[in-house]
Amino acid sequence: MSDVQKAMALLIESFSKYAGKEGDNLTLSKAELKELLQNELGDLLGKANDKAAVDRIFTSLDANQDNSVDFKEFVNMVSCLTVMCHQYFHQSAKK
Repeated sequence: MSDVQKAMALLIESFSKYAGKEGDNLTLSKAELKELLQNELGDLLGKANDKAAVDRIFTSLDANQDNSVDFKEFVNMVSCLTVMCHQYFHQSAKK
């Protein structure tokens, strides 16, 4: 597999690791999202322990307002974070 294919497989695997612990294995509940944020993105999102911050993240990710985060909504978050990291590292390299 190419590096991009490996990254895609890891995203699917990471989502699946947390989805369905509380029901539907195709979506993340708020508690499942919080656990994912803490365990997988804790370094980037240091406020994953802050209930209000998790609530805001969950609400902003839940684009279709079905009170869960599906894979597409999850990937949108990862994509946005990746773009932000890319911009940060690109700007840092210029200094």
